[in-house]
Amino acid sequence: MQYKLGSSLSIMVLLFSTTTAVIARTPKSSTRNDVINNHTSSSEDVFKSGTLQGVITDKKTGAPIVGASITIPDLKIGAVSDANGHYAFKELPKGIYLVHVAAIGYGAVNQKLNFDQPKTLDVAMQESWVEADQVIVTGLSKATTLKRDPVPMVAVSKTYMDVHAGSGNVIAELASVPGVSAVTTGPNVAKPFIRGLGYNRVVTAENGIRLEGQQWGDEHGIEVDQNAINNAEVIKGPASLSFGPDAIGGVVNLLTAPTVAEGIIKGTVTGVYGTNNGLWNGSVALQGNQGGVVWGAVASAKTAKNYQNAHDGRVYGTNFMERDARIMLGLNKKWGYSYLHATLYDDKQAIPDGSRDSATRAFTRQTTEQDEQREIVPASVLNSYTIPALHQKVQLYRIYNTSNIKLGSGNLLLNLGYQYSHRREFTHPSRPELPGLNLELQTYTYDAKYNFVMGAGYEATVGVNGMYQDNGFGDGTDFPIPAYHQFDFGPFFVIKRTLGKLDLSAGARYDTRSFNGKAAYIDNTDETFPSLYTGKDPLNQPNVSQQFAAMHKHFNGPSGSLGATYNFSSAFLLKANVSTGFRSPSIAELSANGADPGSQIYHVGNSDFKPEYSVQGDMGAFLTLPKLTASAEVFVNHIENYIYQQQIVDENGNPERVDASGNSDPQGQYSKFTYVQSKARIMGGEFNVDVHPFKWLHFANSLTLTYGTNLGTGAAVADSLKYLPFIPPLHTHSELKGEWNKGFGPFKNLYVFCALDHYNQQDKFFAAYGTETYTAGYNLLGAGLGGKVMSEKGKELFSLYVEATNLLDKNYQSNMSRLKYFDNPTVPEGVQPGIFNMGRNISFKVVVPLNFKSPSLKGA
Repeated sequence: MQYKLGSSLSIMVLLFSTTTAVIARTPKSSTRNDVINNHTSSSEDVFKSGTLQGVITDKKTGAPIVGASITIPDLKIGAVSDANGHYAFKELPKGIYLVHVAAIGYGAVNQKLNFDQPKTLDVAMQESWVEADQVIVTGLSKATTLKRDPVPMVAVSKTYMDVHAGSGNVIAELASVPGVSAVTTGPNVAKPFIRGLGYNRVVTAENGIRLEGQQWGDEHGIEVDQNAINNAEVIKGPASLSFGPDAIGGVVNLLTAPTVAEGIIKGTVTGVYGTNNGLWNGSVALQGNQGGVVWGAVASAKTAKNYQNAHDGRVYGTNFMERDARIMLGLNKKWGYSYLHATLYDDKQAIPDGSRDSATRAFTRQTTEQDEQREIVPASVLNSYTIPALHQKVQLYRIYNTSNIKLGSGNLLLNLGYQYSHRREFTHPSRPELPGLNLELQTYTYDAKYNFVMGAGYEATVGVNGMYQDNGFGDGTDFPIPAYHQFDFGPFFVIKRTLGKLDLSAGARYDTRSFNGKAAYIDNTDETFPSLYTGKDPLNQPNVSQQFAAMHKHFNGPSGSLGATYNFSSAFLLKANVSTGFRSPSIAELSANGADPGSQIYHVGNSDFKPEYSVQGDMGAFLTLPKLTASAEVFVNHIENYIYQQQIVDENGNPERVDASGNSDPQGQYSKFTYVQSKARIMGGEFNVDVHPFKWLHFANSLTLTYGTNLGTGAAVADSLKYLPFIPPLHTHSELKGEWNKGFGPFKNLYVFCALDHYNQQDKFFAAYGTETYTAGYNLLGAGLGGKVMSEKGKELFSLYVEATNLLDKNYQSNMSRLKYFDNPTVPEGVQPGIFNMGRNISFKVVVPLNFKSPSLKGA
């Protein structure tokens, strides 16, 4: 298989070179309608080399546009047009960079400029009813427009995230984007899935630096402050060559707010309240830029009670309390930029288990270690913000640097990071200070790449990245995975070429990963509170048993991508991309042997696993007309050695229940799961139609299809095994939205919408041993409104965003919710087992802007 994939990469590069040579004489054409005056400033200009200035105007009236955003994404700098429509940049590094111009109610303008000489860029913008042509930075060495990149991607704007800010976390905000879903364990724990793949197959990053917690865990969410995230970009599939082997399913790159224009200090005070679980989410942010010295800080806090629905009432074990902080300090200079970031994530999350009183179906809680009899949870506790004694405490400390330095004829990009993840799960009622699970993970990430222009107009990037990890134990009683060291190393290259209407890209990567698992021994002298044995001669000590043997594993494999976009006109384009992916097994898949209290699963790994390989093909068609936008994207992904969990059964064929030590116990707290490998195929697509009958009215519709099939290992596949786990059902979203940017009186940028989400029944599920069960279909009605309130002098006082989800208070269970399987081992006849999703929720978000005059400008 490795030989075949390596050959495929060689063929990709050969096809790319041959194709570009054949069409090298294709004439270039422009599809732009906006008027751009782009010229080099004369020697009489007051600006020196490496500067940009210009005026932004309305194409129809010639009037200046105030507040237009002019950004150079590769340099992480921006400016805002003043009352005369004027803007200016100083001390720009020499080189060719994309300039992005955007304003509310106008079509975006993108132009590549060479800053080897002073430049003037005047733009006459045209009013537009359709969405702006978005610029993306994820997985690339240089910014590019979304519609011209062959890799299947979706960009999620700040506006979208503001409108959906009532979600408990940032991944839940993205879960309705076509092609994206989330496996959840309550409102504050969500793991991203892209086209049916998740866990260690999807990399979640912040500003391009991967987030590393314990991704193998079912209930281990993404450790990031949603208030610090400005927008997001999602790569759908294994086409990301710059994120390494764990991106076989795709990438979610969360981006913080861009730096402010020079001479500006501004910020926001944000408050969010949710009616269902009494969510309070507050945040203060401040940013500044003085003479190219940029800085920023964010401090956030949120807390919530147990959520509720009409079927279950308040769901015990779903309340949480989170504290977050972030600081950034950097330089924007003529040589490029360098930013230093430091973040803190601190979350306390209750642990649900779904246990109920057999007679009343009221939730119960554990009060003794033996757990032979439980008490019903009082109403005062269900309705409280207080985190129970049994809970998770998750902390993530990160410090990282991102730099882009002009070097020779290209740019050197360096991203270096360190993060410390500390996860504790407190599961002992009699000793609440003693954690059951206590994992400490240190990760060092490195990423270096150099982009430059080759001969004949090729844009090229060569680089290498990877990480070193050290995972260890603190004091605890549960040891599901061993302590280990891991080292990743992956060189890669990417080549891009634009030939008139045709955009081509190709690249290849080769990854190596080394695991060194440490032997571990458990002292069972106290059977209730076992501990890690660290003394001498463990094999000859009484009551000491081996939990993990030493393990040394090495995996390596190639991956690559070849794609093309053909722009038939400014209105219509086609994309196609073929990519291969490689992923080595995770530490849990290789060597797990222990209970994970938060997931109620006893994991058993398999050290004989082979790495996963995938080949995915994508095709897409995109139409943009004055009153209509539409797209259709389809994909097929074939995976060799696909790894998934399945339950272990006892001698009678029933799911095996065990205690914390792994001993069989019909009333045990844990279900026992192991990992297996098979061939798999995932296919589907995303379809969008957005109609604009009037400038102020949008009718958006999307449909997402995902089918996951277990192809087995050669023999016939049993019906109960023929589908893959956690595959989202068919999902349609229809939204009618009115927008009035000019507003009425003091109210500006007004919007109101109503939305209907339909989820089909999921009758194609991984049924073996009751691992998954049938999920009924359901419809959810939502609505929202919002806008800005301005003073008489035109100053923004505050913004308001109101969103109602599940407006009709529908009782439903999502097949992507793990709480669907949290209940007693047996339930009364006629009762639907498991916990239902959240009922009606109305969220209110208020953002108050803070604007200060830079000290350097006082008196000006």
